[in-house]
Amino acid sequence: MNQWNVELYEDKHSYVWQYGSKLMTILSPQPGERILDLGCGTGQLTAEIGATGAKVIGLDNSETAIAKSRKNYPQIEFQISSGADFAFEQPFDAIFSNAALHWIKPPEAAAKCIYQALKPGGRFVAEFGGKGNVELIIQALNNALGALGEPDYNPWYFPSIAEYSTILEQQKFKVTYAALFDRPTKLEGETGLANWLQMFAGDCLTKIPSSSTAEIINQIESNLRSQLYHDGNWLADYQRIRVVAIK
Repeated sequence: MNQWNVELYEDKHSYVWQYGSKLMTILSPQPGERILDLGCGTGQLTAEIGATGAKVIGLDNSETAIAKSRKNYPQIEFQISSGADFAFEQPFDAIFSNAALHWIKPPEAAAKCIYQALKPGGRFVAEFGGKGNVELIIQALNNALGALGEPDYNPWYFPSIAEYSTILEQQKFKVTYAALFDRPTKLEGETGLANWLQMFAGDCLTKIPSSSTAEIINQIESNLRSQLYHDGNWLADYQRIRVVAIK
């Protein structure tokens, strides 16, 4: 599991929850509703949900992220738990998840927990990395690792619409909306790609001798510059899957 650097996350990767704000319109939280934010990170969107008058709980597997969430938003309840192994006594009107489900495996176990935690008629609204997400970055990273004799790295789950809809339908969800779309994402400045690698592939880089880390990052930047570097910024090749399903 990637060790979550909450300072780097909040300082350089605020786009994660800023893009997620668009998903809030689809969720449309209502006052008094009971809502779970699954994979809440450092709690920014959890707080937005709570500000609508909904009773929200944030859940994440990262102790450092939850500690930061509790510090940022002490008025909100946050819990530490695996997204593939959680349960609540009182069911939810809705479960919301932004930029988290590609970290949670196996996806079938996560879908089962989500289904069981919803009220009948409850809604599941999610967006995360879909098929082809950061494909160029992963390929460049693995080429650089291979040159050092290191194994390929890809800890994520990036499904197609058909694959993920099937998983939900197997849990008896009714999938009412599913889309896969390009979302090129600006990684600000010359160090944007290096910051992304440190943030989201940091556990991979820590296994490499520190003397080789800068070399690998330089090699990845060199290989991707012509495709992903424009006007002074890096542009990550994000593909997002967005789904809405009803229990």
